[in-house]
Amino acid sequence: MRQTTLCYLEKDDCYLMLHRIYKKQDINKDKWIGVGGKFEYGEAPEECLLREVKEETGLTLLQYQLRGILTFVSDMQEPEYIFLYTSNQFEGTLKECEEGALTWVPKEKIEELNLWEGDKEMFRLLEEREQLFSLKLEYKGDSLIKVTELSPYKK
Repeated sequence: MRQTTLCYLEKDDCYLMLHRIYKKQDINKDKWIGVGGKFEYGEAPEECLLREVKEETGLTLLQYQLRGILTFVSDMQEPEYIFLYTSNQFEGTLKECEEGALTWVPKEKIEELNLWEGDKEMFRLLEEREQLFSLKLEYKGDSLIKVTELSPYKK
């Protein structure tokens, strides 16, 4: 299974969102997502997180929190484990990203964006929970066919 990190940087009640518009062959083409990417050989999740955030944004995370583990199953690629983080403490100057346009989006406007359908459930859990959660998202093409919350901390 592919292993990746995904991070939502927070500032002034906004999330830093990446509109994936630059890469031609991209499962996330035209979608809005957080920043992150694939593990390199031998990397721990935190090492991947720090490297990917720096590469894509120019920012250095000073503090971050593991918020969830997502299992992304799709008929368009191999299954993926995503280590989901948030951070509201970082430094540096935001740079242009080679994969798309970075934009600070108010949290109340997030659902108006072209998101993966399962991301709406993920954002709901980010807002409702402080505890770590686990979410399995199953897709056929762009269509979400099943959501399973596996977290032991269900409300």
